[in-house]
Formats: sequence, C-alpha cells, structure tokens
Amino acid sequence: MEPKKNTKANVGRNSSLYFAVGLALMLFLTNYAINYKTYDKELIDIGQLNLDDELDEEVPITEQLVTPPPPPPPPPAAPEVIEVVEDEEEVEETVIESTETSQEEEIVEVEEVEVEEVEEDVEVAFAVIENVPVFPGCEKGNNNDKKKCMNDKIKRFVGKKFNTDLAQDLGLSGVQKISVFFKIDKTGDIVDIKARAPHPKLEAEAKRIANLLPKMKPGRQRGKAVRVPYYLPIKFQVQD
Repeated sequence: MEPKKNTKANVGRNSSLYFAVGLALMLFLTNYAINYKTYDKELIDIGQLNLDDELDEEVPITEQLVTPPPPPPPPPAAPEVIEVVEDEEEVEETVIESTETSQEEEIVEVEEVEVEEVEEDVEVAFAVIENVPVFPGCEKGNNNDKKKCMNDKIKRFVGKKFNTDLAQDLGLSGVQKISVFFKIDKTGDIVDIKARAPHPKLEAEAKRIANLLPKMKPGRQRGKAVRVPYYLPIKFQVQD
C-alpha cells in the first residue's frame, strides 16, 4: 500500500529560497543596527538668530563739500590789427659770384705762411737733467758738484729760516717730518709749491720758507731752459 503524499504540503520544497531571503533580511538588519546613530539634543542646539541688532546699525552722517564753481574763462584777446604797407622800396638782389676757375685763368701764387713755433713747457727731473739749476754761489764744478752744492745750501737756508718752535706751540712732540715739493721754472723762479705736514700750520710755514728761496739759474736740457721739479724733506726734533 503506497503512502499518500500531498505535493503542496512538502515543507522542504522551497527551503533554499527561504534561507536566502532570511539571510538577506538578517544582513540588512545587521547593517542598519551597526550604522544607526543617535545625537544628544543639547549638543546640537544652535540657538536663535537675532537680526534686530544688525538692522539697527547707525549710518554716520557725512558732510558733502560744496565746491565753488570754476572761474569764468578770460575774455578772448582782441584781434591784432594788421596794417598793410605798400612796398615802394626796391630791393637789390645780391649776385653770388662763382668761385670756379677755368683753364684759361691764371693762378696767383700764394705766399708762404710763417708758422710760429710754440714753445712747449718741458719738465725734466732733477736727477737726470743735463744742466742742473744753479743756486747762487754754486756756479763752479761739474753737474754733480752743482747738485750737491744746491742741496747743502737749501738745507742750511731752511735750518736758519724755519720756525721750529711752532711745533711746540701746537702741542706736537717727537720727530716732525715735512715734505715740500716745488718747481724751478724756465726763468729760475720757485713755483707750484706744495707741502705735507702733521699740522696745517707747519705746511704753511714750509711754503713760506720755499717762497723765500733766491732766484736761480734755470736748468737746461739740450740747450733749452726747462722746468725742474725739486723735493725738499724737512725733519726736526721738538724740544720738550
């Protein structure tokens, strides 16, 4: 005897479908429960916005400066009255003569123009000049003897004339060194005097002494008088 079974009453017929639906439902509920968040109402209270204070802002009253109208333009200048003068004078036209020459015209010989030679202001050093400047009293001897005589006489001259007490009055002490530079020109005069010293008053005193030097016989190079620069050192001890 075969058992009677109802095919509609078979419970395991759609079990796989039910399992899939139940699994999907559980996953949805689990995800919702994990992502669910709650907030405290006291923390999210942002208060009330009051716009009355902003609307009641006072606008400062500004004073409008009234600029005066520009001055009226100056009246137009009166038109100049042009007086028409009748041209009664006859103007003679100037005829420009041609400066071109022809082959038939005779050429006048031009006289030779004499050009004056300008003497150059030559300057030769004292150590190499052919004929040294001659200090009064140093006319004898050769060139070297005249140089030595000139140096000795200038040193003695400065030693007699220079005011060494000036350094003590200025409060200076020790050895004082002064450098004097000048030139003996083509006429034998002392020119272009310069000095370097520890004090301006000592420089002035050195220039004064150089101006007192006597006129000399000028130095000569190749037979012509030339300028000769000269260096004069002055050195002395201040008495304490």
